[in-house]
Parts: sequence; C-alpha cells; structure tokens
Amino acid sequence: MKQYDFVVIGSGIAGLTFALKAAKHGSVAVITKRKGADSNTAWAQGGVACVTSDEDSFELHVRDTLEAGAGLCDEATVRTVVTEGPERIQELIAFGLRFDERNKSGHRELDLGREGGHSKRRVLHVQDVTGLEIEKTLLRELDRAANVELLENQMAVDLITAGKLGFAAEDRCLGVYVLEEKTGAVETIRTDRLVLATGGCGKVYLYTTNPDIATGDGVAMAWRAGAVIANMEFIQFHPTCLFHPNAKSFLISEAVRGEGGVLRNERGEAFMARNHPQRDLAPRDIVARAIDAEIKRSGAHCVFLDITDRSPEFLRARFPHIYETCLRLGIDMAKQPIPVVPAAHYQCGGIKTDVNGTTTLPGLFAIGEVGCTGLHRANRLASNSLLEGLVVAHRACVTMLRDQPPTHPARDVALPEWKSGDVQNVDELVVIYHNWGEIRRLMWDYVGIVRTDKRLQRASARLRNLQREIREFYWNFKITVDLLELRNLATVAALIVDSALSRTESRGLHFNMEHPESAKESPHDTLLSRN
Repeated sequence: MKQYDFVVIGSGIAGLTFALKAAKHGSVAVITKRKGADSNTAWAQGGVACVTSDEDSFELHVRDTLEAGAGLCDEATVRTVVTEGPERIQELIAFGLRFDERNKSGHRELDLGREGGHSKRRVLHVQDVTGLEIEKTLLRELDRAANVELLENQMAVDLITAGKLGFAAEDRCLGVYVLEEKTGAVETIRTDRLVLATGGCGKVYLYTTNPDIATGDGVAMAWRAGAVIANMEFIQFHPTCLFHPNAKSFLISEAVRGEGGVLRNERGEAFMARNHPQRDLAPRDIVARAIDAEIKRSGAHCVFLDITDRSPEFLRARFPHIYETCLRLGIDMAKQPIPVVPAAHYQCGGIKTDVNGTTTLPGLFAIGEVGCTGLHRANRLASNSLLEGLVVAHRACVTMLRDQPPTHPARDVALPEWKSGDVQNVDELVVIYHNWGEIRRLMWDYVGIVRTDKRLQRASARLRNLQREIREFYWNFKITVDLLELRNLATVAALIVDSALSRTESRGLHFNMEHPESAKESPHDTLLSRN
C-alpha cells in the first residue's frame, strides 16, 4: 500500500494547479489514466475569461455569467471566481505562460478575444491553442517540483470509504484503488485528502469535442461512494464542431465568431438574427438549438461558419491550428465557409461542491469540470471553465490545509487490498465496444439538445438493462481500462437521464419540448445521491 499526504486524480489545469500548491506542504501523487498531457484542458482552444482591461469590470463579468446560467448560478460563487481570477492568471504568467499581445499606440497590451455571451473582450488566449500551452506550462512546473509523483497510465477504479469498511465514525474518503494498465495489478493508495480533477463526460455522446479520456470517471466514482451529484441534466453542446468524415471531435472555437464569423444555412442565409439579439454571439445553448432546428428544418447535414471577410494573414495569425487543420482537410477558411454541427462539449453539473471544492463526503474534494460549484449551473459562459479550474484549485488547497486535520480516527483502520476473486480475462471485447456504442447512440438520439419525456423514458429503461449487463461483466471478468470506462459511462448516462426526467421545465441547456417554459417559482438544483 502506498500513502501520500495528497492524491490528485486527473492532470488538467485544476489537478496540476492543486498539485503544485499542495507539494509545498506534503507528498503528492497525481494519477492519470493516460499520459500527463492527456486532458480536456489540452484541447481547449478559446482561452481564459478574466477581467484585465480598463474597459471591462468585475460587475460586467458577473452579470454575463449570471445571465448565461439561466437563473441557477450561485452569485457568491460567481463573484469569488471572477474577482480572484486576475491573481491566479498572474501565477500562470509567473510560470512563463505568455498570452498573446498586440501593439496599441506604441505599447504592448494583452490581445483579448470575445466569445458568445460576453459583453466585453476579456478572453486571454495563446492563438487558438490556449489550453495546450497552459498544460505544457503546468507540466513543466510539475517536473521541477519536489514531493510530486506523476503516475501515468494508471486508472482509478473506486474510492475507499469508511462507510464501505463498516467503520463506525463519520463516513469519509480514505483512499483509492488504482489499476496499473501495463501489469493489470490493482494497487491500494491511502490518503486523507483526495482530489478528483477528472474532467467531464463528453464521450457519453456519439458526437463530442472531447478527447477519448472524457468518460465521466470522477462523477461515477463519487456517486458509488455516496457523494451528492448535482445538475447532470445540463450538458453543454458546443455549436461548432467541424463536420468532416476525416475529422474526429475537432472544435471550431467560438472565438472565430468573436472575430466576425457568421453562421449560415445551406442557402447562405445568416439565420441567427431571428433567434437572438446578439446573433452569432448569443449564449451557446441558444446557438446550438438554433443550429439543430435549422438542420432539422432543412434536412441538411450541417450549417456553415463563414469568416471569409477576414484576410488569410489574420486567420493564420489568430487561428493557426484551426486554419492548418481545415486546410489539411481541403477547407480554406479564408475562401469558403467551414461546415459545422453541434457536439457534446461540457458537463455543467457534477459532484456537488462549494467554491472551495468541498464535497458532501469528508476527505474528498472535486475541482474543475467534474465539480458543480454553482459557477455554471444551467449553462456555462464561454471560457469561464479554465478560470474556475485555477481559482477552485487554489481555494481547495487553502481549505484543506486550514480545515482538514492531518489525522483522523479512521487513519489506523487497515485498508483491504484489492481482491479480484475467481475471474477470467475478458474473452470478447466486442461486448464492451457494442455496449459503449449503444450508450453513445442512445444518448445522442434521446438525450440530446432537444428532449421529450418519452425519449428520456426510453433511454432510462434501456440504460437500466445495459447497467445490469455491464455489472455482470464487471464482476465476472478481470478489470481493464475499457471495462472501467464503460462502467463509468453507463453510470453517468443514467445520472444525466434521471436528472433530466426530474426537471419538468426548460432551462438553460435542458430543453424539453413537452415543458418548453421555465418554471416561475424559485429555480432549484437537481440533487441525486445513492444514500
């Protein structure tokens, strides 16, 4: 059994930021199921929303966030993240990250982008690869840090809790079982402070902008451990994923619309004007539904994002990654509109936490996309997620050091080693791949951008059957990463459907044709727990 003062599961912006801060106070393990750089953060193109300009203000950023959140955001949390953001950004800059600048009146200043729902330019970026540059910067700092061990290609299986061990005192997280992919061995890791920073669950849908790692592992593990899960019905669909047979999950950043890109249908008509006063810079839920409606109305396969009025020189400088990727696929975005469709993008719900990442299970924290702090709630304002990761990671470390005792009554309880029992190797991987495909198609068809009670009920019934099949498979065969991811996907899919069924209104990202209006009474969270 290994033991650490802090264990972080996940290696994106939130997990790495926390690890760097915690390493000053004790031993830290960062567990990631692929390589350190494999995270949702590395795929983030747009940037970090943060007030840095004299033309902007905290009040405006707060207002924009609250409006995007459709009445469910926690205002105190929003204010905390927005006002503490600039200090966290300065820490990134101190690590050596260089955000894009421009020359204005003979002096250099930050080149700020604008995205949907923002009333001002406030998005700091590094061309169109902001997340990747942040990931590289933090990993470089991690490599220099003492007291940190990066455990790659190791996947968390389940949390170890006092309740599961029958410990009489308060239930709390005591550690985690981890699968070493290369050897197939499952190790017991003990810690008094465990942080889930596992990102989202985009791979639960057939079409997503997320990398393959986004299988909802953190939410599923926290659910099985008894933590409260909040607002999983609110899945954000990014309006503009590249529509091309040879492009897998490639995002066309909202920043393209921020620089003047216009959405057009197959007839070349700009259709967003009839959907929202902000037109192509409307909040993402509105843009995604408008595109979905346009596609269904016309029978077309996609719509088109037109930014051909900007020069090739500007596009190559501002969007080099998007420009080169499109060009490689035969699309010159300087001369022709880009074919796009909506795709699952961001999980606004998650493990219920406060702004410090504290969950309902003592000893367990959740930061980044896996946690539901109250910042996003019914809809996420573009580029607020990286900011949240920085701020909540910092606050989680401060809170742990202040409130979490270095020892507790359960510390001396022996943690059992993992026992596989009389199981056999998986003999038919086709079963795993078929169930995975069925879940993703089911969620896309029945629990997508526009929903109905009947579709949700069909999804619920089929998911229950799939979960039974997967449970039987899990208990009878030796565990693998594929099997664990399938198990987690099925769990998260069921949580999304159960949450969607319980919300009998339309709000933010959750639109139900049978309940098209938002409820007039006070908005409420959807809370689920095994307990």
